[in-house]
Amino acid sequence: MSQVDILAVFAHPDDLELTVGGTMLRMKSLGYRTGGLDVTRGEMGTRGTVGGRAEEAILAAEILQLDLRENLGLADGHVFVDDESRSAMVRVFRSLKPKVILTHQIDDPHPDHDHIARLVREAARLSSMRNYDPESGGAAIPVPRVAHNIFSRNVQPSLVVDISDFLTQKMAAIRAHSSQFYNPESTEPETRLTDKRFLDELENRSKYFGSLIGVEAGEPFYVRESLNVADPVGLLTRPMNLYS
Repeated sequence: MSQVDILAVFAHPDDLELTVGGTMLRMKSLGYRTGGLDVTRGEMGTRGTVGGRAEEAILAAEILQLDLRENLGLADGHVFVDDESRSAMVRVFRSLKPKVILTHQIDDPHPDHDHIARLVREAARLSSMRNYDPESGGAAIPVPRVAHNIFSRNVQPSLVVDISDFLTQKMAAIRAHSSQFYNPESTEPETRLTDKRFLDELENRSKYFGSLIGVEAGEPFYVRESLNVADPVGLLTRPMNLYS
């Protein structure tokens, strides 16, 4: 595995695109190395096959210009914060050495999403402890900063990333997961994601969060720890929504 600056860790092969695709594109445009880690293969999904979803993930990764995309191979629907899972994730973090990790929202109603949010937080900390998992031979790394995408629960964002220039590409990456979304010719069972209105609602959601910072589209994040801001004048004088 190659090293990355920013790593998106999400449960299923389309979760990264649905939540932080625009942010990953923006970070790539700024010269950062970007990576994705799908924790499961989505084998519990109502539609699609494991092989088909893996191909869709490759296509979406190309649209997002990710430097790498890996799969941790944990069991879909059975992700827990146990030592085996923590060790597997710590080994990936030590190999990739990300400075920032993007992941699910804490207390997300989907059990896998919630457990992964907590698993990421624990593994990020453990990856800095020299005596944790010494048998793997992986060297300890500085604790990566973790940012949780806000998707399913109403939480005040710590920050909103401007993805205005990347919304079209984000939606294209989402549509690359064609088995999971609206297809009038599909004979597979319907889900919330396959509703004809879902992708329009998702795009409108990005526009709503963009409106909070006075831009066309945005992606919201919550950071539990206090942020160290070196230039508060530069931060606070950026264009913002007059009504925020």
